[in-house]
Amino acid sequence: MKLLNINRHLLGIFLTICFFSCDDFLDKEPLSKITPENYLNEESQLAAYANGLYTNILPSHGNWSYGTFGIDQHTDNQAYITYDNRYVPGQWKVGQTGGDWYFNYIYSCNYFLSIVLPKYNSKGISGSDVKIKHYIGEIYFLRAYEYFKRYQEFGDFPIITEPLPDQLEPLVEASKRSPRNEVARFILSDLDKAIELLSTNIDGRKTRITKDVALLLKSRVALFEGTWLKYFKGTAFVPNGEGWPGKDKDYNANYSYPSGDIDSEIDYFLQESMNAAKQVADKYINNLTVNTGEVQQSATDPVNPYMDMFGSVDLSGYDEVLLWREYSKGLGITHCVVVAAQFGDYGVGVTRGLVESFLMKNGLPIYANNSGYKGDDNIANVRKDRDPRLSLFLKEPGQKNIIYESTEGDHAVPIEPVPDITAASAEKAYSTGYALRKGGSFYQNQCGNGQSYTGSITFRAVEALLNYIEACYEKNGTIDSKADEYWRAIRTRAGVDPDYSKTITATDMSKEALNDWGAYSKGVLLNPTLYNIRRERRNELMAEGLRYMDLRRWRAMDQMINNPYHIEGIKIWGEMQNWYKNDDGSSQLIYGTDKANVSSPERSMYLRPYEKVSTSLVYNGYKWSMAHYLRPIAVQHFLITASDGKTVSTSPIYQNPGWPTVAGEGAK
Repeated sequence: MKLLNINRHLLGIFLTICFFSCDDFLDKEPLSKITPENYLNEESQLAAYANGLYTNILPSHGNWSYGTFGIDQHTDNQAYITYDNRYVPGQWKVGQTGGDWYFNYIYSCNYFLSIVLPKYNSKGISGSDVKIKHYIGEIYFLRAYEYFKRYQEFGDFPIITEPLPDQLEPLVEASKRSPRNEVARFILSDLDKAIELLSTNIDGRKTRITKDVALLLKSRVALFEGTWLKYFKGTAFVPNGEGWPGKDKDYNANYSYPSGDIDSEIDYFLQESMNAAKQVADKYINNLTVNTGEVQQSATDPVNPYMDMFGSVDLSGYDEVLLWREYSKGLGITHCVVVAAQFGDYGVGVTRGLVESFLMKNGLPIYANNSGYKGDDNIANVRKDRDPRLSLFLKEPGQKNIIYESTEGDHAVPIEPVPDITAASAEKAYSTGYALRKGGSFYQNQCGNGQSYTGSITFRAVEALLNYIEACYEKNGTIDSKADEYWRAIRTRAGVDPDYSKTITATDMSKEALNDWGAYSKGVLLNPTLYNIRRERRNELMAEGLRYMDLRRWRAMDQMINNPYHIEGIKIWGEMQNWYKNDDGSSQLIYGTDKANVSSPERSMYLRPYEKVSTSLVYNGYKWSMAHYLRPIAVQHFLITASDGKTVSTSPIYQNPGWPTVAGEGAK
């Protein structure tokens, strides 16, 4: 296999079929001799090809991090020990090279389909027809998933369905960006093909993509595009909106929506989301994993299945888990998530905003009259009588982290300590003072550094219920009978009063606006019903890697263009400051100097992890730039495709709204 040179071609297609390494049969001959004539001819080879793409395309745990549970860092949910430049206008800059404008995995999928489909149609592939079709369906799914990642970052994007030749002219032609809704329609088309071909549970363990997984992703993609079009309507971020840069290219100059206009397009995607979500939701609504609300404190105490679902070695027995990745210490396929959860989640702390968004168990917001909220002077009070999803996963000093002891696991922390908010390194740091044990395990043998092997969830069925509720309300402005059934089921499973109308009535949007970016769209506060739909999603999917995706499609950061937002954690300047005393009674907490390890009480009673020293670029809070809803395209890609090789404007590629085409410059 040859490697296409990115310096010669716009697409950055790295034809590196690196995913062969896990498959023993490929060791029979050198990779240099693997050709279409002697490969992809039998069922097992199709499976092996897909295997490698799984780990490259789908999210899963990795070492030296909090795994998928840390993806939401740099949002209003979770905060890393250092801030992100995307919240400092002017500091996120256009690159000269690189970026996410790449097509290597898309190319790999296209290559597979170009070789396998003709062979399959001519009956040239040996093996089970059911499995052959299934593996073809997996590639359609994986191409759709990879396209979904690129389109979230860039919006308009080239649609490429064939492996392109090693020639500049066709590659330049293929670089033309399709309008974002067309890309979304293409993704749905790939998922429809996958749904038709995929089996319901091909391996019996749900470690391979299934028909239900494809339906769930379809509902996610359609919801993303439907809400994006709705909230960015009329702007440069949608086709034909004011200032849309695609209009300046002749190939998009006369674009019209397939459904007639943008409002019809919005309805189309929201309806597609509802249709796909309903098929999954109806199938699994009665099989959601039970949350007992109780936490195991000894080997004889009952296990909470909901907590266990996120930290077990084998996830095949959880009906709600539609797809998961298996790990094996014996095979050296491990991660660091359990060790991270023994400490401060590898520096990815939970924000005050997320913690305060959780309701009381009785369904009332914490500020409501007679809610029963005990306050936040200490973490025990914060957890008391709250939504069991919070009380279950929010760590508290003195809790048992280990119940099943072992000679293995030298990084175990048997009893949860006082959060180390002054640690300099990420490994043990509690960046906000609040930390989660989602993904943790009570088994000490999982606590070897980099040696955890609990399963990693890729898709959960409950998302389908959430997708339907939101799509239904966004489309129709009401909660229909299905949405009502789904919402009550989610809250019942969570252990919260299922009467969501009580929550809506008690919601004060002026208070919710203080700590939840999702309380806004386009800089305007939502009505309480839509807000509580978003709240339910935020709480149920906490630390599962979907928050930034949601915030962007909701256009939920506009309010920070002129009004900075302060990331906060525990109420450090209250009784919790007494946790940090030296033996002589002096405080370990330093503030007001260039060596400060905490923020000053003059700024807030709550710990502000990015406001310890005045030289911090976010000392006065996070701010937003409209351009940051999409990623900039690096200059290299314009120059490669320019007709004269040096004039950016002659490239068929256009830059995203607000971003310059000069390397090293920030958004306007």
